[in-house]
Amino acid sequence: MAESMNDVKHRIASTKSTRQITEAMQMVSTVKLNRIQAHTVNYNQYVSKVKSVIAHLAQSDLLEDNKPSSQDSKNAKKKTAYIVISSDRGMVGSYNSNVIRGTNEFIEKHTPNTDDYMILAIGGSGADFYKKRGANVAYENRTVSDVPTYTEVQGIVKTITSMYNDGIYTDLYICYNHFINRISSDFRAEKLLPMDKDSIQSSMDEKDSGQAGSDVKVKNLIEDYDIEPSAKAVLGVVIPQYAESLMYGAILDAKTAEHASSSTAMKSATDNADDLISSLELKYNRARQAAITTEITEITGGQEALNQ
Repeated sequence: MAESMNDVKHRIASTKSTRQITEAMQMVSTVKLNRIQAHTVNYNQYVSKVKSVIAHLAQSDLLEDNKPSSQDSKNAKKKTAYIVISSDRGMVGSYNSNVIRGTNEFIEKHTPNTDDYMILAIGGSGADFYKKRGANVAYENRTVSDVPTYTEVQGIVKTITSMYNDGIYTDLYICYNHFINRISSDFRAEKLLPMDKDSIQSSMDEKDSGQAGSDVKVKNLIEDYDIEPSAKAVLGVVIPQYAESLMYGAILDAKTAEHASSSTAMKSATDNADDLISSLELKYNRARQAAITTEITEITGGQEALNQ
């Protein structure tokens, strides 16, 4: 059944209202994206220095003496934890589906047995997804802001690292979407714990590739040097800072990708609304023209009938 003119007119008004919403959401996401990108520039200067110190420690094999006692037992069952960073809201395009799909593929490859891993969810979408599927969600956080501060992440890091120190899990990976540009992102899964030379080098290779001015090169560093007051004291300060920097950087990166995805999705929705409005207006004008033509024909026919 053909739509009436009133139906088409109502659809035009409804689509215009939706367009106003999507356009406003696009503007908000763009503002958030610009803010977090400016925030990330300042963070990169700090984390570069932390990486340099950790690279020295890794090259000198000091990190090998930093395993918690709960992890030293050869008989301890290996348990892997995956930090999954997702959004707390929808309307972010394929952002959540990409990170969840990438995480599932990574888990299937490394720990196919569901009893051997747990999920540490940062973001409601990931937490809800894995809870519905019966996964072991050992930790979740839904309070990370759109432009997260370092203080926010410190609380998350302390909770997650204390779980590691208590032997709740033996290996830790962080899974998130890496921001490439405003229209694309790439899934990443990086090992955080335990820290060893290979995992740190791998992390630096991934994060520093393509970054101009990066001066962290483990293989060219001096292996032996004196430490004051002691290696243990230095590790006690630097290791938590490195863990915080990696996690904070991943959250910043993921949030940047989230805002970019949201902005792109809302722009696409706005463009689709424009196309639909144009199509409906054309349909409405044609229907109105046909109605006018019909009225003129009826009037002309009636006039001719009177003249006969």
